[in-house]
Amino acid sequence: MKELFALLRQGNKSAFIAGIVNGIISILKATAFFLTGNVAMFAEMLHSLGDAANQFFVFIGSALSKKAPTARFPNGFGRLVNLVLLGAVLIVGIMSYETVKEGFHHILHPNESKGIIINLTVLGIAVLLEGFVLYKAMKEVLHETHIEASGFAIISKSFGAYKNAKPATKLVFMEDSVATAGGVLAIIAILLANFTPFNQAEGIASVLIGLMMFYVVGRVFLDNAAGALGEADPDIQFKIGNMVMQDPDVRDIEAITVLKEGEDFHVEVEVELDATMTVAQADVVKDRLVKAILEEKGVTDVLVEFDQDDGFTTWKDSKTLKEDDPKV
Repeated sequence: MKELFALLRQGNKSAFIAGIVNGIISILKATAFFLTGNVAMFAEMLHSLGDAANQFFVFIGSALSKKAPTARFPNGFGRLVNLVLLGAVLIVGIMSYETVKEGFHHILHPNESKGIIINLTVLGIAVLLEGFVLYKAMKEVLHETHIEASGFAIISKSFGAYKNAKPATKLVFMEDSVATAGGVLAIIAILLANFTPFNQAEGIASVLIGLMMFYVVGRVFLDNAAGALGEADPDIQFKIGNMVMQDPDVRDIEAITVLKEGEDFHVEVEVELDATMTVAQADVVKDRLVKAILEEKGVTDVLVEFDQDDGFTTWKDSKTLKEDDPKV
């Protein structure tokens, strides 16, 4: 139990905060729905309930993925967060289906909207809370992707960088983006249904919210299916390759692989050294490279192998080749 609590302290904080906030919001929306029977509020209730469950799953999965390797699982538990997320999207998928189904029913059989004050109050509070969580997720995205921004630039830059964030942070960002947009959409639909004859507006809003949820399900499933299989990261691969090529004793890179292990990176690199170098000298180079690569954020495991210089250039990024290298 002590180990479990220690692991939970390492869980993704954005997911934990989002789970609590969405849990509170889902209770508020459920109360409003049962008081008014508003179909747009029904869609928002399911949306927030699915998000809360999903984000708690993510928090637990991200925490358990930090568990140290064991004799039975020597490669560690890094990909556990991907497996947990694959299971979590099933919940959102079911919620999405129910949301779309109820929306179509309301479009075909529209009912007069009521309880506008209750609905708008609850949705207004929800949008503010979800907007707060989204803002925190935006800042976390920028932190994880090493991008500096302030003011309104936080919004634009986070949308451009969220795909490179950790799986848990990416999920929170996507879900709360959709949740905030869905809340605004529901408010517009309720206003239209109350002040115009267009009673189908709430049903249309419900369908659109459900479709946005389906989009999140699809993105999360594809991203984490790739992560569970072991996805290469070419951007980090070239960044580390460039760094390795700057070492004065490295003549070339024969091969380099960077695999995502959940939120962490596993690096394998085979470098070419001068054939006259001794084992002791090569060992010094290895220690230097391992230390430098481990300083890269997110890298937790490094394997460095050596081969003698064959006189041919394998590393293709010419910008990283030394000017005095005879192979250029």
